[in-house]
Amino acid sequence: MKQERGTGTDRVAQPWGTRTPYGPGQPWPARVDMYLADGIKEEEVDRWVRSASVLHSNGDGFDIAVKDEQIVGVRGREMDRVNHGRLGPKDLFGWQANSSPDRLTQPLVRVDGVLVETDWDTAMDRIVEHTRHLLDDQGPSAIGFYTSGQLFLEEYYTLGVIAHGAIGTNHVDGNTRLCTATAAEALKESFASDGQPGSYADIDHADVIALYGHNVAETQTVLWTRMLDRLAGPNPPKLLCVDPRLTEVARHATVHLAPLPGTNMALMNALLHDIIAQGWIDEQYVDAHTVGFADLKACVAEYPPERAADICGLDAADIRSAARLLGTAEKLLSTVLQGFYQSHQATAAAVQVNNVHLVRGMLGAPGCGVLQMNGQPTAQNTRECGADGDLAGFRNWSNDEHIEQLARLWNIDSHQIPHYAPPTHAMQMFRYAEQGSIRMLWISATNPAVSMPELARIRAILGQERVFVVAQDIFPTETTELADVVLPAAAWAEKTGTFTNVDRTVHLSDKAVEPPGQARPDLDIFLDFARRMNFRDNDGQQLPPWTDAESAFEAWKKCSAGRPCDYSAMSYDMLRTRDGVQWPCTADAPDGTERLYAGGSFFSAPDYCESYGKDLVTGAPVEPTDYRALNPDAKAIVKAAHYVRPHEVPDADHPLVLTTGRTLFHFHTRTKTARAPQLQDAAPQPWVEVSAADAARYDISEGDLVEVFTPRSSIRVHVRVSGIRPGVVFVPFHYGYWDTGNPHAQHERAANELTLTDWDPASKQPLFKTAAAGIRKISTGSAPSAAPTNTASAPVDPAAAPATVGTAAATSLDRVVQR
Repeated sequence: MKQERGTGTDRVAQPWGTRTPYGPGQPWPARVDMYLADGIKEEEVDRWVRSASVLHSNGDGFDIAVKDEQIVGVRGREMDRVNHGRLGPKDLFGWQANSSPDRLTQPLVRVDGVLVETDWDTAMDRIVEHTRHLLDDQGPSAIGFYTSGQLFLEEYYTLGVIAHGAIGTNHVDGNTRLCTATAAEALKESFASDGQPGSYADIDHADVIALYGHNVAETQTVLWTRMLDRLAGPNPPKLLCVDPRLTEVARHATVHLAPLPGTNMALMNALLHDIIAQGWIDEQYVDAHTVGFADLKACVAEYPPERAADICGLDAADIRSAARLLGTAEKLLSTVLQGFYQSHQATAAAVQVNNVHLVRGMLGAPGCGVLQMNGQPTAQNTRECGADGDLAGFRNWSNDEHIEQLARLWNIDSHQIPHYAPPTHAMQMFRYAEQGSIRMLWISATNPAVSMPELARIRAILGQERVFVVAQDIFPTETTELADVVLPAAAWAEKTGTFTNVDRTVHLSDKAVEPPGQARPDLDIFLDFARRMNFRDNDGQQLPPWTDAESAFEAWKKCSAGRPCDYSAMSYDMLRTRDGVQWPCTADAPDGTERLYAGGSFFSAPDYCESYGKDLVTGAPVEPTDYRALNPDAKAIVKAAHYVRPHEVPDADHPLVLTTGRTLFHFHTRTKTARAPQLQDAAPQPWVEVSAADAARYDISEGDLVEVFTPRSSIRVHVRVSGIRPGVVFVPFHYGYWDTGNPHAQHERAANELTLTDWDPASKQPLFKTAAAGIRKISTGSAPSAAPTNTASAPVDPAAAPATVGTAAATSLDRVVQR
């Protein structure tokens, strides 16, 4: 463990902390990070309560400091397999939001157009009355549930049983549709089941790490810290970065490709073209463990680097250099995130990353893995438990036996579980609400009035009198302002439950403090609804039958047993003594499983698999008989697709491409991070990034106020001149209106005012990366106080310490102990 204590480190200015270098095959050295509220000493803490991070997807294990029944800080767990004691800025400071004075503490109902405080009986009775009326009048199709990637596993499973089993609606999805639906779909297309093949520990072994549209330095700061420590050690890995922005990752990259947004598919085909043409493939692995390679070879033959260079706006020599990096790696780790996921060929492009590993035979061994990344702390659980439209336990909607399995588990008739058609994805759910067939939307732990595309349309949908909206949250938001009933929920640290990160590591988060006022855990709210609705199974017993988090977890273990995401050998007692356990965790693998697909063994048998797949271009489902004919022997599926132009391209009036995304110091719509002073001070206002060339073209400078406009709307933000590629502008999506003092103010700063209503055909993930845009100067002015992370325009030596970040340290001098 790093023993340096000193005076601490400013983790706004240095978000990744100090280096602990290590070499290939060595364990990552520990470094314990801790932050306590002013005046609190470590020895004065009354108790430390086990938990993990909830403001990003990495799953960092840490303990919550409690004094006088209040949260007063956090400390990383030295032995945790994910972070080895390290914490990122959102881990260190985000907990302060729990004690914000504007928490929702009492139910609200709308009376004569105004939300007024009420009691739980009145609020729940109104929901129950409306639910019963809609079931009698129209049936289950009138009701939709739109949830989050931030609840606990036990809450998702409960919601899935209520929605799919008790009510029988097909309209269930999460905001994970916006960020990582493509992760799940890409895995289903290649391996016929969800579940990440790789492990974070692959960073310790890889000699090449490829990051596709994954700004890990900002979205998963501790994971980037691990990569930085490898870069600072002996025999560092080489990095490939695919990103149109000059991020910290790009600055450290051996090869940085900055393609025009919307052209990832052409780039991936060119990379595979060169890998195959140069013979950098494992023919024995391909022949023994895959189907479909001949189609891929024929497809990518049409994409030499010169053709892709013309499409993507790149140099063909750089594409060849990237292909050589991938093709000659001895141990290759690849990660993928929003830069690939939020595009019109999202699934097709992400599948090609899987294909690189399949043709090279690099899966299931140390340093050889794929991580189709998640964007939220519990996005994996949403998918596992059936709260995103999938069936619980990675079961197949098109397999009648899988439906029967769930019916037996839940003790209901199989016809109650809707499987007459594919599950309704979120974009279609909002369309149905717009058209009037969905008449009740229960929204839990998410804020679609800021996070969904084309916000004017979303506000209009939620504001309809014919749509009854329930909003279940911990803070007032732009969405609660439009709700008919608002339910105050307990936050993380105020309830108990489990959650799973992207490399399948499960943590238990124990309750540390009481929720404020009348706020309740989401699990209790869902169970209360089920009891008031009097949902019953075939024996007349309550459905769901469990009563608390631990009994819900035990029920989930039975549901997961024998499936890819098998939790059957886990328990709360185990998770309280272990520092992260990876599923599958079974009697045969009681310590968990670090990597999937070792030896070419996949979850793709026709009778077992979660999905038969889809056409990557049209999204049409593959028929069961066709899948059985294609893959009778449970191999991996190599799928090919041709490049298709984006649906909205620049024109004379909108000559730029707008891309949106995340920034280091905020999460989603800032409902938590903006209430942590250090995080809000670091990035208080939205901005637009433009290249130096475009700044000169439009006569704008750093700090100027500009209007960014698309065919849908416009926003006003200040300029940052950065290393983004010319012709592309970037706006962070986090910023809405709740903290402006007037949530009904003129809508002029939220990035999703500009984005379009469109989605990838396979994953149904909406497009946040490819909108045609223009920019015009409004006034000369100073940039808002902030800590920009992408202002440097020159690459750095990968072996050097990372650049410090931003200028806000003067207003955020909180010191974090590292030891």
